[in-house]
Amino acid sequence: MTRFALTIEYDGRPFMGWQRQSHGPSVQQAIEEAIARITGGEAAVHGAGRTDAGVHAIAMRAHVDIEKPLTPFRLMEALNAQLRPAPVAILACETVAGDWHARFSCIGRAYEYRIVNRRAPLTWDKGLSWQVAKPLDAEAMHGAAQALVGRHDFTTFRSAHCQSQSPVKTLDRLSVSRHGDEIIVETAARSFLHHQVRSMVGCLTLVGQGKWSARDLKAALDAADRNALGLNAPPDGLYFVGATYP
Repeated sequence: MTRFALTIEYDGRPFMGWQRQSHGPSVQQAIEEAIARITGGEAAVHGAGRTDAGVHAIAMRAHVDIEKPLTPFRLMEALNAQLRPAPVAILACETVAGDWHARFSCIGRAYEYRIVNRRAPLTWDKGLSWQVAKPLDAEAMHGAAQALVGRHDFTTFRSAHCQSQSPVKTLDRLSVSRHGDEIIVETAARSFLHHQVRSMVGCLTLVGQGKWSARDLKAALDAADRNALGLNAPPDGLYFVGATYP
């Protein structure tokens, strides 16, 4: 039995999320079914994170144990052939130690959220970014975001369906920058609560529009109450961009 580590890119629009679902297709299911066609047997694929429906990935990490003798390159090529035409690609494949785990060995996860700040409708970026027509002050958003960095009770920014044992998380980084019409929100932490990134982005957008002040954002955080949330951003602009391992 060989354990393979995979680096995966996918467009989340056709999927109900990373994890297998009874009510629709998932990325995990697509890869597991591709492996079954290659090996003739079932294998479980474990991801570093669990992205929601419509959320994308630039470099999701995952692992799978396979008994059939395959080189990493051959497995990668076979998976990419079997996954077509689904918008899922295996970018890299390598063998790892048997105790390496994509989720439990991970010590850091990074996400990026893309906002297109313009009045003209989206064309090729539709479903891949969140369009906000009203002008946003990216500097104000970045300044306010720093109140969320560090160890806090993020109950306000947590989905009611979150399964995490504690709402307390340590946010290592949260930055906002403008690049023409595009505003990029980058964040990193050891782990995140369900909907935490989308909820933080939604409230930061209220700051950017002048509807909230930095003080309002801090008050929402301190309230530790989901009812204090101002706005939950849609999944369209959210990307899992990397996982860190020792």
